[in-house]
Amino acid sequence: MLLVVWIVVAVLAVLVLGGISFGVLGALQRLTRELRGLEGQLRPVLTEVQATMDRAAAQRADDRTTTSR
Repeated sequence: MLLVVWIVVAVLAVLVLGGISFGVLGALQRLTRELRGLEGQLRPVLTEVQATMDRAAAQRADDRTTTSR
């Protein structure tokens, strides 16, 4: 009788752990999809920021050469 109880406990533990792992893996997949979508939306913004930084650096370099003369 005690062996049956332990078998039932082990089966229930496996089922609970399986359900938890299924939920965690599903959440991980959803998070990955969301991050890919966010990256796609932010790519143009990052490109614009990089271009602005390049223009600002070029302007600073031009200002330094103009004031040093």
